[in-house]
Amino acid sequence: MDDYLTINRTMWDERATAHAASREYGFDRFVADPAHLSAVVRFDLPRLGDIKGLRGVHLQCHIGTDTLSLARLGARMTGLDFSPSALVQARSLAAQTGTDITYHESDVYNAVSVLGAAEFDLVYTGIGALCWLPSVSRWAEVVASLLRPGGRLFIREGHPMLWSIDEKLDPPTFGYPYFETAEPLVFDDPGTYVETPQPLTVGLSHSWNHGLGEIITALLGTGMRLTHFVEHDSVPWNAIPGHMTRDEHEEWRLTEHPEYLAASYTLQAVKPG
Repeated sequence: MDDYLTINRTMWDERATAHAASREYGFDRFVADPAHLSAVVRFDLPRLGDIKGLRGVHLQCHIGTDTLSLARLGARMTGLDFSPSALVQARSLAAQTGTDITYHESDVYNAVSVLGAAEFDLVYTGIGALCWLPSVSRWAEVVASLLRPGGRLFIREGHPMLWSIDEKLDPPTFGYPYFETAEPLVFDDPGTYVETPQPLTVGLSHSWNHGLGEIITALLGTGMRLTHFVEHDSVPWNAIPGHMTRDEHEEWRLTEHPEYLAASYTLQAVKPG
């Protein structure tokens, strides 16, 4: 089972440099404007609330744009990712912007041994993270262990309804499991979700879907209390090419009948004090 880590790490290591140079991630905007925030974090500002002074950890932080954005909102941030190449880019961005962020290299399931238990007021997870984990219940246990009593989980993620759609079918329709499966979904596609002139050669990846009920039940099973849940008709990337339109907030939704698709969700849960 641990082969998935090696396979996926190889893929993300190759993409880190391309993503850091892309317009979509916009490193230059972060450097030029000390107030600039990632579109993902801006989307959820009304739901994040005041995070000044909170000690936060961003799990699966990739190249650190969301991590930096949370730091700019006043949180004392730590980032964790299993890709050393991604962390090189994240540390570079933090250095270029003069931002104090600590980054650690680890897969999510070993986060507690690396970061310590009950150390954080905020655990943050962003778009496109849970699908790389084979067990959502193990993830929930890690989240609960990292949080101090009274601490909060904040996650914005692609909706499992969206993940179950095969966007390459004509027309796009359901082609993948909605629920978590023992065996991974295996893809071999050297593309990526941002525009980049850099040639990519590694396409092999392993991923899993997790149903909303499975995610919520996993969190409740650790004793955490669900405090907020909302579904959105948009995502911050062109998830179904040819069928989505981008708005002024850098969000993509179905061009026709966006109300037909739950594309992402925001969830918050609290560890009892």
